[in-house]
Amino acid sequence: MLEKLFDPASVAVIGASRTEGKVGRAVLDNLLESYSGRIIPINPKADEILGLPCYPTILDAPGGAELAVVVVPAVLVPDALEKCGLAGVKNVVVISAGFKEAGIEGSKLERRCAEIVKEHGMRMVGPNCLGIIDTASGLNASFAASMAKKGNISMMSQSGAICTSTLDWADARGVGFSKFISLGNKADLSENDFLLEMEDDENTAVIAAYLEGVKDGPKFMEIARKVSRKKPIIVIKSGRTAVGSRAVSSHTGTLAGSDEAYNAAFSQSNVIRADSVEQLMDLMRAFSSQPIPDGRNIAIITNAGGLGILAADACQFAGLSLSSFDESTIEKLRSKLPPASSLYNPVDVLGDARPDIYGFAIETILDDPNVDGVILLTSPQAMTEIKNIAEVVAEKCAHTKKPILCSFVGGTRIEEGEAILNRHHIPNYPFPERAVVSMAALCDYGVMREHEYVLPEKFDVDKEFVSSLLKDAISNGRRTLGLESFDILRAYGIPVVETLNVKTLQGTLDACENMGYPVVMKVLSADISHKTDVGGVRIGLENADDVERAYLTMMSDVRRYMPHAVVSGVQVQKMITGGKEVIIGMNRDVQFGPLLMFGLGGTYVEVLKDVSFSVAPVGVDVLKKMVSSIRTYPILTGIRGESPSDIASIVDTLCRVSQLVSDFPEILEFEINPLMVLPEGQGCVAMDIRLTLGGE
Repeated sequence: MLEKLFDPASVAVIGASRTEGKVGRAVLDNLLESYSGRIIPINPKADEILGLPCYPTILDAPGGAELAVVVVPAVLVPDALEKCGLAGVKNVVVISAGFKEAGIEGSKLERRCAEIVKEHGMRMVGPNCLGIIDTASGLNASFAASMAKKGNISMMSQSGAICTSTLDWADARGVGFSKFISLGNKADLSENDFLLEMEDDENTAVIAAYLEGVKDGPKFMEIARKVSRKKPIIVIKSGRTAVGSRAVSSHTGTLAGSDEAYNAAFSQSNVIRADSVEQLMDLMRAFSSQPIPDGRNIAIITNAGGLGILAADACQFAGLSLSSFDESTIEKLRSKLPPASSLYNPVDVLGDARPDIYGFAIETILDDPNVDGVILLTSPQAMTEIKNIAEVVAEKCAHTKKPILCSFVGGTRIEEGEAILNRHHIPNYPFPERAVVSMAALCDYGVMREHEYVLPEKFDVDKEFVSSLLKDAISNGRRTLGLESFDILRAYGIPVVETLNVKTLQGTLDACENMGYPVVMKVLSADISHKTDVGGVRIGLENADDVERAYLTMMSDVRRYMPHAVVSGVQVQKMITGGKEVIIGMNRDVQFGPLLMFGLGGTYVEVLKDVSFSVAPVGVDVLKKMVSSIRTYPILTGIRGESPSDIASIVDTLCRVSQLVSDFPEILEFEINPLMVLPEGQGCVAMDIRLTLGGE
């Protein structure tokens, strides 16, 4: 799709410069160093630059160009793009800055650039970017300090500084790249386009990215879900602590920041999330050089007991299992290792272990069918032959289909060994914990890529009724719907508690008599989000006297706490006992759309913050995982002799809510709190609902 962007027969540099230190000169120098195609400098003030004929505009260059790199001041970029379009250029890289990152006028300029590109059927990288690199074609259309080494990683980044730092880090460790793309402002081409391009790129085995945001969240998830079945996608996302720009009123809105949406979206689309630049680089090394393990059973080989224990602890935290060796493996280890060695996992070959002992232990353990991967630790003691051990590891690594990750822990004494490992593309981590995290990511991906995406279930619902109800509310200026909107849940097949809405004390007494005791009474007001906080909920009312006292006290409390709230009456509900309270909510994320939330409900949800998230629409497999992933899940499965809750009914309700909030984008926030979950086989009942609407 973007073949000529990365492998053009000719490249024009619009804004090429004679002056060293200028971006236009750096791009030209980089092209001359590695690119074998035709290079065309464009500069109206020069006849030639660095021995190349120079032209005033791209329109004056005979034969035109397949790629143009633009490095002129921002105000001149639209004209340069217009000329590129007229000259038949199909791909442009706009390095120039001064666009939306510079304010309102820059944003207008950027929109104009995007319009020109679209009018002429061109594709554009940038603006405000470092450029692009393709090692297969030798293209270095960037102002990076050096060309990337050849390799199998394709990386894209919204930060030019991350690009240059990663390139320098990789150069020191022999890590190579297939493609390197500085995304810039993504006025046209974005991460979604490049994911599709890398999917079938034979030179790319691993995709890595530094992102500050995604351009089209649902599309990103769709593409990533498809691409990740072929190649691992590793992403570091910055801006994790940014607060939402819109005020929120529900528990869901309070708890669902944008980072939760990214976590859920990445998880649902099988994207591996790195928590730091360090971890991104660690994972790139592992995935670019090591096979994917068949399982999660890991063996640890060490010459230092302390390092082995730390690695074992880290494996437990990372969800890895320590392999249980076959008896034949243990006997074989016993035959050659010193008597003081530990033969069980972690295997301690002792501090004076020679290279041949390391080699024997590695080979023996790799042959064990219960071992899916090896983490090898080395401490540089006086008798440790670091260089020779590294050579043995490289030899064993070349003859296995299981991953081997190393942690030679030290400084100057391990440098020579680390250089050997780098030369053979064997990752070495300065500390055991980092090797374990990388191994866990390899194992996780092995499971991810086999996972089949389950389409969301479609229920037979009364969508027309809900549409009419919501339109009526919006047309009447009502943006918040509370207890009076139980009909929405009924229309989507979600069980609701027996309910009566009344306006007067006498009406309340009559309703309670008709319903039968005990009852719950709640204030009816669109202005009150959290009824408990203002004394707007009374439970366990057993008779008419209880109801009258509760009604009068509740109205008094509500008037005192919220004197300006419009109270339209009370809602009487049949009291349900013997269940567990959970919360189901939704907050509409700017990037990804409806973000579902689940957790234990009631008044403590904001304090405990024990909640999980998924992006809707979502299938039943993800929702089951969503429910079981909260820390307090054992309360729902039954503890200390309690009956298990009806978890299947929770999942069913989540499925129906997923469909509801996907069907109606005008619902900005939604919350059932609590959803009363009864014992297994008895279902669940929605006790309270609140939703906030946007525009049509």
